[in-house]
Amino acid sequence: MINVGRVGGVAMVRAARFSGRSADGAIAAFTTAATLGPLLVDGPKAWWIVALGTLASAPVYWRRRAPMAVALVVGAAMTAMVFWEKPFLPFGPLVAVHTIADVSPTWKRLAAIPAIAAIVGVSLALPGEDSETFRLIGTAFVAAYALGTSARANRSRTAELAERARRREQEHIAAVAEERARIARDMHDIITHAVGLMVVQAEAGPVVVRSDAPRAEAVFDAIADTGREALTELRGLLTALRTSAVPAGEDLGPAQPTLDGLASLAERSGLDVVMTVDGERRRISGSLEAAVYRIVQEALTNVRKHAGARNVRLRLRWTARELLVEIADDGGGPRRDGGGYGLTGMRERATTYGGTLTTGPGQDGGFLVRAVFPLE
Repeated sequence: MINVGRVGGVAMVRAARFSGRSADGAIAAFTTAATLGPLLVDGPKAWWIVALGTLASAPVYWRRRAPMAVALVVGAAMTAMVFWEKPFLPFGPLVAVHTIADVSPTWKRLAAIPAIAAIVGVSLALPGEDSETFRLIGTAFVAAYALGTSARANRSRTAELAERARRREQEHIAAVAEERARIARDMHDIITHAVGLMVVQAEAGPVVVRSDAPRAEAVFDAIADTGREALTELRGLLTALRTSAVPAGEDLGPAQPTLDGLASLAERSGLDVVMTVDGERRRISGSLEAAVYRIVQEALTNVRKHAGARNVRLRLRWTARELLVEIADDGGGPRRDGGGYGLTGMRERATTYGGTLTTGPGQDGGFLVRAVFPLE
């Protein structure tokens, strides 16, 4: 056994680089050649020596399918062979031990350690090997087991990193989808509210332009103000599209509407809106204020477009645990078609902040939109 340590180290490094069934044939061929080659260099051997050498190496082809069984077969064959011929190095058992440490469950790996030590000890003690051979062979088997454990750890680490990357990608896709949905809801609310209000005011303009010039001037000023406000809000959305997405639940910046703008919104709606606020106002995030504003805006737009109503009651009620928002009108009640994107957008806004939104007939007729947001 000349240079057994160096040869064993090279063999184990090469074995550790192989992974997957596609390499099993190459590993089996290399192991068999490394085992039989030195035996046949000195001349022909008895057929049973060649058979034992083959049995001590070739079965590693099936090492991944049955690592424990393969280890027993090659170990027994190698132990029997050393009584007549001493191989350069027990390549087959070394590859089998490497595979056990690499692919076997924990309990099998631990149970294999004393069995490996016993078989190796017997195969060295019975032929009467010296202490140096004990040390070198023992080091080779320890290295094989350590390389298998390292390969297993590296594979687990790679799988963990891949799973983390997959989760981050999914979170990114979900965040992008949520941001797109938020921008789509904002654009829907801004455009439908502004355009609808401008249409109503434009239709009223010709009626009063001849009979009431000051009122007509106020109508056209309102159209211009509504258009400018819509352009400002749309410009803010387009700016957001050019920058990074804003996570749900965080403030969206000063360009977003707030609860302080509800009174002005009600005044510009073209409806007779009675606004009441109950309870002490709580501090909430800017994004939640924007969501409440958009819900009220969409509800007033729906009243003007579909309800055939003029009188609207807007109520905000603050409690220690929640914010209640109600928009009720005295119109014709719920539509048979169940509404469109507007109601869906309002529900999505409420759900984003852990709230609920319900719609249906009001207690005194008409239509009621009710949103509840938790504040804790």
